[in-house]
Amino acid sequence: MIRYALVCDANHTFESWFANSAAFDKQVKRGLVSCPLCGSVKVEKAMMAPALGSTRKGRVRRAVESEAAKTADNAPAPAAEKAPVAIVSEHEHELRQKLKELRDHLVKNADYVGPKFPEEARRIHYGESKARSIYGEASPDEAKSLHEEGIEFHPLPPLPEERN
Repeated sequence: MIRYALVCDANHTFESWFANSAAFDKQVKRGLVSCPLCGSVKVEKAMMAPALGSTRKGRVRRAVESEAAKTADNAPAPAAEKAPVAIVSEHEHELRQKLKELRDHLVKNADYVGPKFPEEARRIHYGESKARSIYGEASPDEAKSLHEEGIEFHPLPPLPEERN
């Protein structure tokens, strides 16, 4: 699975997961990827910072910086990193409310299976367990395996209030 940062022609940004790059291209070409804010299907990949692994040089540099920070007695605290913020329009507020209602409905009416989600999803898919709505947790690797087996599932998106 690969996560892409996307942007629509109205400059709304959002993220979505795809099995691979070819799956993204195919879905965009067929008009299956749309902006959750305005519904536009004119979507393209946005710039993303690469996720880089740690290196020995990086660990050494952080250790030196950490030691230097301990020895600085009255050094001013570093400025906090700024995060992107926005004021949402009434339309976006309504969409967020609908998303919250959908999520609340799913959580209220589905069985919570916790970390056993992949196992229980397989049982349901292969008819070994009663068909019903479930929710729980799965790692990216587990989600990829479920997808490759043709098991349909959807992530429960975190709501902005949950991050505040």
